[in-house]
Amino acid sequence: MPLWNIYHPQDAFSDADKQAIAERITALYTDLPKFYVGLVFHPVPKSSFFIGGERADDFVRISVDHIARQIHEDETRRRFLGAVGRLLAPYVADRGLRWEIHIDETPFGLWTIQDMRPPVPGTPQSEQWRADNRPSTPA
Repeated sequence: MPLWNIYHPQDAFSDADKQAIAERITALYTDLPKFYVGLVFHPVPKSSFFIGGERADDFVRISVDHIARQIHEDETRRRFLGAVGRLLAPYVADRGLRWEIHIDETPFGLWTIQDMRPPVPGTPQSEQWRADNRPSTPA
């Protein structure tokens, strides 16, 4: 499951912006069931975000937890981060906001959904989860 935490100035994104960003980020993960992809927008008051000891009301910080898949190759990492930059540009860089992202990768074996171990990618059960767009027990 990728979980995106997006910390942003309070009025940086409208509800429509958030919806569009969520749809675009979900679309990045073409090999995952959509329900794996989560986003949480964290509006930060102007008086509560500091960079280098100074107020920063123009900064977006993105923290991503990858569990369902890991990115092992440098070239794939570069392409993924480039796609993220292009996806976010209309909402962040093009609006004059500074931003930063980091991605943590948790081992697949340390993850459950609703107390179920997610199926291994490429298996019939993983395809069932993807088709159902929810966790399910084998038929």
